[in-house]
Amino acid sequence: MKPQILSRAVQLLPALLCLVDAAPASVRRDDSSSNPGLRGSEALVGYSPTEKVATGAKPDIKYTLLPGQKEDPDIGSYLDFENVENPQPIRGTTGSDDPGPRNYYYDRINSDKLAPPGTDHGATINAQWPMGLSHNRLGIDNAGWARQENTVVMPDATEMAGVDMRLEPSAYRELHWHVASEWSLILNGSCRIQAINENGETFIDDLQAGDVWFFPPGIPHSIQALDDGVEFLLVFDQGDFSEDNTFLATEVFLHSPKEVLAKNLGVSVSAFDDIPDDELYIFKGTPAPADIEEQNVTTSAGLVPRSESYSYHFSEQPAHEVAGGSVKIVDPLTFPVASNFSAAVVTVNPGGMREIHWHPTSDEWTFFIKGQGRATLFTAPNAATTFDYRAGDVGYFPKSNSHYIENTGDEELMFLEVLQAPQFTDMALGQWIASTPKQIVKDTLNLSDSTLSQLKTEKQYVVAGTTSD
Repeated sequence: MKPQILSRAVQLLPALLCLVDAAPASVRRDDSSSNPGLRGSEALVGYSPTEKVATGAKPDIKYTLLPGQKEDPDIGSYLDFENVENPQPIRGTTGSDDPGPRNYYYDRINSDKLAPPGTDHGATINAQWPMGLSHNRLGIDNAGWARQENTVVMPDATEMAGVDMRLEPSAYRELHWHVASEWSLILNGSCRIQAINENGETFIDDLQAGDVWFFPPGIPHSIQALDDGVEFLLVFDQGDFSEDNTFLATEVFLHSPKEVLAKNLGVSVSAFDDIPDDELYIFKGTPAPADIEEQNVTTSAGLVPRSESYSYHFSEQPAHEVAGGSVKIVDPLTFPVASNFSAAVVTVNPGGMREIHWHPTSDEWTFFIKGQGRATLFTAPNAATTFDYRAGDVGYFPKSNSHYIENTGDEELMFLEVLQAPQFTDMALGQWIASTPKQIVKDTLNLSDSTLSQLKTEKQYVVAGTTSD
């Protein structure tokens, strides 16, 4: 461009900008170019006397309400949205329709979040985490996997964390130890566990689905799946525990000078030429011999005493039958080495519920093994939130916060309750009210004499389903 032409263009620029600024808002707000820029004009900010807001008829949303959605919201009947095409956040005269955007799958399986009972109020902690949303750590050579729940995903679950782990046949969870206590329930399959304690006493045992093991902090141990593979649940007494921070045998060897290892073990440095160059974590190995005695290595200290055994054959303990299902308890009274782990496996028949209760001295960490259910967590003075649970979900209920677990499906509901306590105990709402002088209850709650006469002074644990009025 010639210098005189460039000079004239520069002189005209202020006038051109004034013309643009003086253009009507309707013109300035409409970028009619075929490919608008990444950002709009400053004229789009705020009010303009010429702007028109597009309006139309309210969206015609097609839906059908379930019978429970037409009841008084305080009745709080479970809403089964599983097969509802367009579930809506409506209960009685509360809520309204929802045109979206939405995740319909989440809404269908979490009806008490979409349309909570009228008795919910305020906000409690988030007492639910689906293991299916946890990042899955995959073992090498298709040996298995592990996914965990801890305070990263449930910040208020400070007392306990959990891991769901699968080992294929002959696969190992590598030799390791950790700073937290480890309590485990086998969900399916079978495995061989092995350990040695600080006295040099050794331990080995074969376990199957339903059995329990426990390893104290610092006790090195291994787990190997037998011929049918194994899946197990691990519960740790630290809410921030992470499977990624365990002490692994491979890492100990990798991060100790070979000269030191040779001196320590009384071998040559060349003995370590073929050690793995990375951790193994979950990997396949040589199948365990059928005869466990072949692996029963002992030292001069002998075996771990039976009274301090690291395993408990919980699968062979009969369940205690109650009206609405069954309960099995294992705690230090029968499994002494697990000095502060108390647990119950609870089954609830369709329509039944784990009675309203709370634990005065411990938080409750719950894992849902089978079926589906819901629970309302009540936190003083007046916060209440209802959660829906499926198999594979974790629930967490802080100490002295009342809750129940109701079977909302048409099959048996099974879940595990774990406490940090020397004995499995709870306070039951029904027993409390029934064991309080009737006149006190009548004056407080306005319950009739007929109602009071039906209350039971013994814990029910699980109550059977009842028909409503």
